[in-house]
Amino acid sequence: MLRAGPEHANEQTDALEKSAAPKTQPTFRPVDLDAFPEVDALLIQLGLGALVRDSVSAPVGRNHAWAGNTTSGRRVFVKRLVGPEADVRARMKRLLSFEEFVRDVDGLAGYVPSLLGFDEDARLVVFAHIEAKSGAELMVDQTFGGDLAFAVGRAIGSLHAAVPDGELDQTLPSLPDAGLLRGMPLAMYNELSFAELEAWRLMQHDPALIKALEDLQEWESQAPRVPSHCDFRVDQLLVADDGVPILTDWEEFRLSDPARDVGSFAGEWLYRSVLDIVTNRGDARSSAFDDLELTHDQVLARGTEKMERLLPLVHRFWSGYRTVRTHLDPGFTARATAFAGWHLLDRLIAGAAQSQRLSGIERAAAGIGRGALLTPHKFAPLLGYEVTT
Repeated sequence: MLRAGPEHANEQTDALEKSAAPKTQPTFRPVDLDAFPEVDALLIQLGLGALVRDSVSAPVGRNHAWAGNTTSGRRVFVKRLVGPEADVRARMKRLLSFEEFVRDVDGLAGYVPSLLGFDEDARLVVFAHIEAKSGAELMVDQTFGGDLAFAVGRAIGSLHAAVPDGELDQTLPSLPDAGLLRGMPLAMYNELSFAELEAWRLMQHDPALIKALEDLQEWESQAPRVPSHCDFRVDQLLVADDGVPILTDWEEFRLSDPARDVGSFAGEWLYRSVLDIVTNRGDARSSAFDDLELTHDQVLARGTEKMERLLPLVHRFWSGYRTVRTHLDPGFTARATAFAGWHLLDRLIAGAAQSQRLSGIERAAAGIGRGALLTPHKFAPLLGYEVTT
C-alpha cells in the first residue's frame, strides 16, 4: 500500500488554471457500430430496425453509447456497459433491478427513461431517446430554476419513500473509502496523474479529514437503507421542454443511505458556488476574475455571495423532498451534509483526472467540503436542512 507523495512529481511548468465555467457537454464521434454488430442485432430483434449510421452521435460518458434514428423511424439511445467483467455484471444487475422496481412505484415512473430492451450477455440496454438538455447544461446556462429543483426533490423523495418488492443490492458504494487515505494499492497509485496524486496527498495528510470520513462510513453502515440512486449528479438529469426532470443512469441503484443522494444534490451547488468565485456569473459587474488575483478576504466574500445566490435551489430541492418524506431518521441531515462535503472532495478527484495541476479554486472547493465533513451539524442550516438529532 502506498501513499501519494511528492517524490512522484515531475519538474513540469505549472499549467494554466482551468476555466471555472464548464462548457456544455459535447458529443463525440461514436464508436464504430460495425465493431459491435450485436447493437443492430438487438434493435432488429426488438422490432426497431438497425441504426441509421449518419444519424448517430455519441454522448460523452464512461460507457459506449449511441443516440440516433433506426430504420423504423424510432429514435433510440443505446448504451454498452464498459469495464471489468465483474463490475459490468454488477452494474447491469442493479440497472435491471431498478427497472423491475420502478414499475410499481407511484410518483416515480414519469421521472425515468423508458427501457425498450436489453441484452445482458452483450452488455447492452436500449432506451427511448429523450430530446432534452442535461441538468449540467441548465446549471451552466443559469436556467436551472427553483421549480425544477423542487420537482427533482419530489422525485428523489418518491424514490426513497418506495417500499421495494424483491431483492435489491445492499452493498455499500465503493466511495468514500477512508482506507484509501491511509494507503492505496500499487496498481492504483501507478495509474494516477500528477494532479490526482496532489489531490490524494492533500487528503492523506489530513488526520481530521480521515477521521471524519471514517465516521461517515460508520454512520452510513448503520443508517436505514432505502432505494437510492447512489450516483446522483445534475448531469444525470435530463429536462425536456415540459420541464419534467428525467433521472438517468441507474447502474449504482441499491438499498442505501438516502442521505447520500440528498447530500450529492447539495454538493453539486456548493461546488458550483465555489467555481463561480472566479467568474462574473450572477454579478452586476462585467469583468472576469483570475483566482490568482483575489485576496483571501475577497475569496471569502465572493464565496458567500455565490452561495447566497445558488443555495436557494438546495432549499427548494429540500422542500420538494420533504413533501414526500415527512419522517427522517435521527442524524439524517448531519449525514446528508457530510455527504455534500464528500461530494466536493469527489469532484476534486474527478477534476484532477482531467488536469495537470490542481487550481487554487479546486483547493478552495475541497476546503469547503472538508468543513462540511468535519462539522456537519453546523453546516446543515446553511443548506436549509432542519437538523434532526
